[in-house]
Amino acid sequence: MSTGLRIADITVRLGSQTILSDIALTAAPGTVTGLIGPNGAGKSTLMRAMLGLTPLASGTVTFDDTDLLAMTRRSRAQFTAFVEQSGATDARLTAREVVMLGRIPFQSVWQATPAPADGAQVDAALAEVAMAPFVDRLYHTLSGGEQQRIQIARALAQQPRLLILDEPTNHLDVHAQLTTLDLLQRRAQAGATVLLALHDLNLAAAFCDSLVVLHHGRQVAFGTPEQVLTPALLRQVYEVDATLLRHPGSGRPLIAYDLPA
Repeated sequence: MSTGLRIADITVRLGSQTILSDIALTAAPGTVTGLIGPNGAGKSTLMRAMLGLTPLASGTVTFDDTDLLAMTRRSRAQFTAFVEQSGATDARLTAREVVMLGRIPFQSVWQATPAPADGAQVDAALAEVAMAPFVDRLYHTLSGGEQQRIQIARALAQQPRLLILDEPTNHLDVHAQLTTLDLLQRRAQAGATVLLALHDLNLAAAFCDSLVVLHHGRQVAFGTPEQVLTPALLRQVYEVDATLLRHPGSGRPLIAYDLPA
């Protein structure tokens, strides 16, 4: 039985400076967990640290009770996908070739060309993000939002049980933001563990089952959107006065902001 993602006592240091301190959280299968906090709070560093891309000073990261950081990159990539904030590249790859990169962890070192199963996964992922018409376009010629959707498709092509995304709504218009988060929510409902960083608190409230709040490299709250998104916390972390409303359709929190008087 899947136990999901568990992070305990993560600390990250850069020289004598502590970037993250004693972070602990759980993200269950079938749920979307949001990382929120101001710029520089440590969200991207935490995501990179849990995947071994940034060294830990201390702490553990497990998925389904297996130590993620003790695994080889290839083994980890067979069930974990990571979408960074920016996937820019100067390589002259088509959109489809970029998505096909998500199939590399499943291919033999002796395999000269992708297998039909790889192609089927790539085509399905491109269709999920509505980018099938762009398959032959050179990736570097696409807009920022189009590149973002291609990177999400590349992650989906890995068929991940653990999906980690750093600002997946970056560069996306309102419709694309909603369809992307709806897609990730459906992936979670199908059994995946989804962890994503978001700046838009109303999107976080609408689509996340639980929220982790980081501030100056420390975890200051962890709970449901209703538990976390309080006027007191938003003033402390974001230095804004917030009025909490309810979405008339979903009943989820809806936040109106003002600068403090």
